[in-house]
Amino acid sequence: MGTLVRLFNEPFVIRKVLRVAIRNLGIGSYAFRYAIGAVKRPHYAYLVYQAAQLAARLGEPRVSILEFGVAGGAGLLALEHHAEQVEKIFPVKIEIYGFDTGAGLPPPEDYRDLPYHWKPSFFKMDVPELRKRLKRSTLVLGNVTDTLSTFFDQYNPAPVGAVSQDLDYYSSTITALKLFDADSKHFLPRVFCYFDDTIGGDVEFFNDFTGERLAIHEFNETHRSVKLSPVYYLSAAPSAPSWHHQIWSLHYFDHPEYNTFVSGENQQLAI
Repeated sequence: MGTLVRLFNEPFVIRKVLRVAIRNLGIGSYAFRYAIGAVKRPHYAYLVYQAAQLAARLGEPRVSILEFGVAGGAGLLALEHHAEQVEKIFPVKIEIYGFDTGAGLPPPEDYRDLPYHWKPSFFKMDVPELRKRLKRSTLVLGNVTDTLSTFFDQYNPAPVGAVSQDLDYYSSTITALKLFDADSKHFLPRVFCYFDDTIGGDVEFFNDFTGERLAIHEFNETHRSVKLSPVYYLSAAPSAPSWHHQIWSLHYFDHPEYNTFVSGENQQLAI
């Protein structure tokens, strides 16, 4: 019932139904399905595609995609699928890392973690089962405070080009954002980010003073040359799906490659 109501509350219902059919039947090339949003977890497809495209334009042979908040692992499996397809489009090898405690949510610290919506131990992981299903992802298990402090030295990842943030809490997200305090050499000059818990519904009531939105605001307030910004061309798209409003771009303004030209060579306008 709820799904049906939501479907008819959206504009261009026929287009949505066609997208679902094209996705489920695998009609056309992956590039075509990606372009029209007819892929599973299109927000993850966007992260992988955009990170690989930017890496290719910068001449980087490898790029890393990070997920904070693995839970059952469906997101990592989706990232693996998209990475396999995107590697056929761009000459870039894609590494995937998933950060999680494996034990589910810890107790919330205060109201900013929204205890009226989340409970401790939500989203536990079946670690052995997930490891069996993963083909290329690396699980980074433990408290994110500890795992982040050794991540770059221990794993020597390719430059990070995209990050999915789905740790739910304000406290966990603000900690995970310390990733971007590392030397800019570990990143592409622009990093594509997805924040899962920034829209919600009439129970969550996500707002600018709690949760992930507060973490984003405080990050920007405390960083002079590294900033998170909404991706406005996505949110301005006609009939933009909700995930368009959950994508941010992380800009390293003092990154040595930030000003490297990556656009089209011929931008001359006709009279």
